[in-house]
Amino acid sequence: MTNLLLYLVTVLIWGTTWYVIKLQLGPVPESWSVAWRFFLAAAALAAWLGLRGRLNNLPTGRDLLFACAQGILLFSLNYWLFYLASNHLTTGLVAIIFSLITIMNIGNQFLFFGTAVNPRLLIASLIGITGLVLVFYPEFATVEYGDNLLYALGLGVLATWFASLGNIISVRNSRAGLPVMRTNMVGMFAGAAFMSLIALASGDPVSIELTPRYLGALVYLAIFGSVIAFGCYLTLIHRIGADKGAYAGVAFPIVALIISTWLEDYRWTLHALVGVALIVCGNVLALSSRQRD
Repeated sequence: MTNLLLYLVTVLIWGTTWYVIKLQLGPVPESWSVAWRFFLAAAALAAWLGLRGRLNNLPTGRDLLFACAQGILLFSLNYWLFYLASNHLTTGLVAIIFSLITIMNIGNQFLFFGTAVNPRLLIASLIGITGLVLVFYPEFATVEYGDNLLYALGLGVLATWFASLGNIISVRNSRAGLPVMRTNMVGMFAGAAFMSLIALASGDPVSIELTPRYLGALVYLAIFGSVIAFGCYLTLIHRIGADKGAYAGVAFPIVALIISTWLEDYRWTLHALVGVALIVCGNVLALSSRQRD
């Protein structure tokens, strides 16, 4: 796949998962929904790799530890914290918080790898985040201010930081020559197992909802939202870097809005239209900026 196609697939799929995740909300604790998603994703990925004869040369030793760390940060902790934060935040605030991953990745690449900060990419990230603020501006009026808001904002920022660290570890793993899909499989098993331990330690009863709605959402999130989208996204990061690849986090909320227009009667405003225009401009600037070594 070309870099542009990898980017588009990631944005389009993750843009749909915002709506699908809502279908899982209900009696099943958030921790177990995350665990089931990545257990299923890891099993599906293992089956696919097995059919293609690619279950050999799995990470071992130090590489195995980094593969597991990637999974815990990127495939469990960040999702769990965002689920918890979403109980007190609107969709718009969650989108804006997660979009900070673009700036975090720029900073973390500089901190851990000494990668020079690309000014055009930083400006593109700020333009995109400004666009998201405008898009979700009407939602701010519905936010309930108080201790719960600060708590949820803290969880959201921490979740984004964990996701950014997972991105950075994935860069380390790709530089070590670890294949993306095999590393993802190991990481997803590790993330799901870690999330199961968190669920048990938190006293969340083991449960799953045996309804077409919940199970359909689970399969979609595991196969499309995890196996395919993360495969494309982490391959993209390997090719163009975590700083540019993370810009997908600014773009996919627009896909979510389009779906919301179709299924949830979302009404477009002037703020939203200007915001989308800024996000498009940020995309063009981010994806056209040259990587500096």
